[in-house]
Amino acid sequence: MRSLKNTFKLPLALAIAAGFVAPAMAQEPEQGPALKRNVNLVNLFATVRDKNKRIIGDMKQADFKIFEDGEEQKIAFFSKEVNMPITLGLLIDTSGSEQYRLGAEQEAATQFLERVMKKGDEAMVMSFDLDVDLLADFTDDRGIIERAINKARIGAVNTGVVTPGTIPSSGSGGGTHFYDAVFLACNDQLATEAGRKALVIITDADDNASRVRLEEAVEAAQRTDTVIHILLVHDPGFGWRPDVAHKMSDETGGRTIEVSSTKKLNEAFDQISEELRSQYTLGYYSSNTVKDGRYRKLKVEASNKEYKILTRKGYYAPKN
Repeated sequence: MRSLKNTFKLPLALAIAAGFVAPAMAQEPEQGPALKRNVNLVNLFATVRDKNKRIIGDMKQADFKIFEDGEEQKIAFFSKEVNMPITLGLLIDTSGSEQYRLGAEQEAATQFLERVMKKGDEAMVMSFDLDVDLLADFTDDRGIIERAINKARIGAVNTGVVTPGTIPSSGSGGGTHFYDAVFLACNDQLATEAGRKALVIITDADDNASRVRLEEAVEAAQRTDTVIHILLVHDPGFGWRPDVAHKMSDETGGRTIEVSSTKKLNEAFDQISEELRSQYTLGYYSSNTVKDGRYRKLKVEASNKEYKILTRKGYYAPKN
């Protein structure tokens, strides 16, 4: 088990202050218009469902409208993505609240990655409790990934000891470092990756020890164009935070699915697998060419008003 403390060089406060978060703008796909100098290119990955939650796979460019800060943007390129590689991070909550579910979660996660990963895809595995641990760095080797998933162990049960890590520290008093894990996964592991990026997190979303705030974790995902999907699990007697889970997923274009049984867990993994393989790519050159580093709100609409579009709600403009 390799702790993320081995991959970080700067304390968190310095990393944030110095702007060690990836630029907001997504990488331009290999196919599409040439990047115009001094023009902000924005890429969006979108999933479309009807009122019965069925995936809609026959949309055309003319069926979409994109608005940035309320101003409609001209769509420069469009495609249906089924083969673009996915860079996937699997985060497993190993705090005490998960002790009775971990085995089932590991089994379901392994099956999920076997189904969703195709040639060219890569995945990593992290666990978080008293600390944040990188169990497997990005790899396309399913054997390595499966072994990493099975390495996950409950870290907050009858230990009373805090394992030092990059952000978590012995002065934190223990607890679950959920926000820290998301921040590290995005800011360190996914920042330099291109293309489609997603985190799939199994957790009750209850955080009681992180040094970063929820807003900072969400911002790290937005700046790295990472979509967050959360499988929200809950046991009576332990806290859970549906509001936190929905904020993370809604702001980044992902989904929160409440899971109450092993069957529901597998169904949730199936839904996310389907969405990851049923996306549209929309690209536009922002009409706002000011490089001020500010957050800009996005809204994507379909011509059929009964359709629901799942995509991120904003991005951070580049900064001079």
